[in-house]
Amino acid sequence: MKEEGRGKKALRLRSGTGKKEEGRNKEEEVEIFTLFPSFHLPLPPSSPLPLSPFPSPSPSPHSQIIAGVDEVGRGALFGPVVAAACILPSSLLDELASCGVRDSKQLSAANRSRLAVKIREVAVDCQIGVASVTEIDRLNILQASLLAMKRAILKLKVKPDLCLVDGNQRIPNLSIEQETMVKGDSRSIQIAAASIVAKVWRDELIVRLAVKYPEYDLTNNKGYGTAKHKLGLELYGRSAFHRLSFSPCRKSDNNDAQPS
Repeated sequence: MKEEGRGKKALRLRSGTGKKEEGRNKEEEVEIFTLFPSFHLPLPPSSPLPLSPFPSPSPSPHSQIIAGVDEVGRGALFGPVVAAACILPSSLLDELASCGVRDSKQLSAANRSRLAVKIREVAVDCQIGVASVTEIDRLNILQASLLAMKRAILKLKVKPDLCLVDGNQRIPNLSIEQETMVKGDSRSIQIAAASIVAKVWRDELIVRLAVKYPEYDLTNNKGYGTAKHKLGLELYGRSAFHRLSFSPCRKSDNNDAQPS
């Protein structure tokens, strides 16, 4: 794995500590560079994908450059909301569809991981945007999700002519033309690719954070509010990565959990 690749960019998530609201205001800067997921996972030889790894493809000067944008983690109790923006070569859209690129929720974890590798290999550009737990609590989850999508778009090195945005909410103050698409991850290969990349990136991040916070069964629930996760909140209290704007996290009356 080449975790040092992709620019060695560190993501700093600010979150508070302490049982009470004022305790949380003492923001704790968490450096998670070492937790960054990698998309250079080897493909299992038993299930290769019939795609050729085109190196750094460029869009045709006469074609419209379209970016698909999607987010994951809106309903989770733990961790950031993550978005991806993907620009794919138009010549490969049908091939990607035939290989199984579709709504990430319809794929197994193993297939998502394999497809994420291939999407990154063949994409004209593909970037991740994140909104932290602190931003989720301050802005609300909808606005934080739109912020994460905007950040992913603005990180693209190739400027798109059009952004296809999953859902029915437009991204505020985006200078690039955009079009919302309800159930876009089932209707657009670009959005489906973005959903896969964002899902794999966030899941790998949560699994790494699970090592520090084993009380919440994060490896299995990926931060969502399962029975075991809620039981962990009751027994151990919330962590610095739990969203106080979500009611199950507010109901926790114990002292905040510390990394194990």
